[in-house]
Amino acid sequence: MSLLAVNNLQVSYGGIQAVKGIDFHIDEGELVTLIGANGAGKTTTLKTLVGMVKKSAGSIVYDGKDTASIPSHHFVRNGLAMVPEGRGIFAKLTVTENLLMGAYYRDDQHAIADELERVYQLFPRLQERHKQLAGTLSGGEQQMVAMGRAILSKPKLLLLDEPSMGLAPIIVEKIFEIIQMIAKEGVTMLLVEQNAKLALEISQRAYVMESGRISMTGSAQQLLNDERVRQAYLGE
Repeated sequence: MSLLAVNNLQVSYGGIQAVKGIDFHIDEGELVTLIGANGAGKTTTLKTLVGMVKKSAGSIVYDGKDTASIPSHHFVRNGLAMVPEGRGIFAKLTVTENLLMGAYYRDDQHAIADELERVYQLFPRLQERHKQLAGTLSGGEQQMVAMGRAILSKPKLLLLDEPSMGLAPIIVEKIFEIIQMIAKEGVTMLLVEQNAKLALEISQRAYVMESGRISMTGSAQQLLNDERVRQAYLGE
């Protein structure tokens, strides 16, 4: 059974249709990537999944429920979390305070403490800077904070929007190692990523989005080997 099923999703801004009737699904435990050029509608799609943008038509069914019946502020409580493009950290809160914001709705204090420790094990640099204001961190460290905060929300489905954007290659490598570790622990993931090659290499399946439509789908390996994808998105 699909954890997420999207049918005929349409999203408009004013008179412009940004998402033009797309269908896709993600099965429980899958790591799926969505690739496409800037302006294809990928970020709009993610924002619509978590209620940040309203759909104009279509349906989104998450964990057996139509999301239209779920208030957007309850999405995290229901296991749907997003690491947004630009990270969305709280600049004037400390690293630890930012991380704990992911667990704002939880009251299992011992489990929260254990998971906070686990995040620090995943990202030792954050433990070193746990009292530092998040706004003073480097871009890579802020991305680690955003991911750690999402982990503390105990997601069933984690949406990642451009996690490598603007980061040094060595930090990108670390971020993708963590993405793979989270996926191996059973968290279902949808990844939007500008580094299409890296994203496809760690995913099971993938969709290609062009001008608001899904133009291709298949296993990640199939798309890695597809000549059109190689020319358009892999620079080959």
